[in-house]
Amino acid sequence: MTSPNFCTTAELAAELHDPNLGVIDGSWHLPNTGRRGVIEFPLGHVPGAVYFDIDTIADADSGLPHMLPKPDLLAKAMTELGLGDGMRFVVYDVLGLFAAARVWWTLRAYGAHDVRILEGGLTKWIIEGRPLETGPAHPKPRAFTPRLDDKFVASLDEVRSALATGSAQVVDARPGDRFRGEAPEPRPGLKSGHMPGALNLPFGEVVAHGRLKSRDALRAIFAERRIDLGKPVITTCGSGVSAAILALAVEEAGGKVEGLYDGSWAEWGGRDDCPVATGAA
Repeated sequence: MTSPNFCTTAELAAELHDPNLGVIDGSWHLPNTGRRGVIEFPLGHVPGAVYFDIDTIADADSGLPHMLPKPDLLAKAMTELGLGDGMRFVVYDVLGLFAAARVWWTLRAYGAHDVRILEGGLTKWIIEGRPLETGPAHPKPRAFTPRLDDKFVASLDEVRSALATGSAQVVDARPGDRFRGEAPEPRPGLKSGHMPGALNLPFGEVVAHGRLKSRDALRAIFAERRIDLGKPVITTCGSGVSAAILALAVEEAGGKVEGLYDGSWAEWGGRDDCPVATGAA
């Protein structure tokens, strides 16, 4: 797929030693998998890559998981990782296309213009026999200046308004059984079901073999799920990770993303003042 949002393994290999390229491992796993990206990173990563931990580079004061970091925290983290102003970034994860999209969204929300996701992720890189580096990263600090663009983030009130007025379609990336309230949430204390008026498109339907499906396939999937790409979309999920995959898919299919609901179901499903529906959309 030719897109400014993606980078092939061959392209990354050719650019790998460019000092103005920052390679970022954004691997993250659901809590119930028993895996942690920060532990796996030193065991093997793309040469020169640094690890971006969405659990620690986050707004811990919110009480919600891996919320968008405040500007000063992101500036400090990026600077320490050697990811500075004027650089180009390539983000990948070990699953092909999962948490890399969240890092892609975070950096773009804070003003980074050239952010690409590695097609096929670390899995494809390894299958092709490309080099790996082990051990911790040793980046040289480079100053990063965050410039938050609020249009990337949808607040609770904006989601409520969109659902009430129809000004934007709210699309939930969680699996269908969780959306319908037939399966419990992986995080304790959350209600099961969905926001009344939300639509459901499980993120797994837009991904194949660790890569985003073709534009034509994406458009067909959106149409099948009754999502009108001619109208704005707000994406949501369990905790804001797979919602970024949907945001990416909407953009690639030619639609307009009006924001990612950062609190997602971790916020909505834990509040008494947020209504919950069950069953199909």
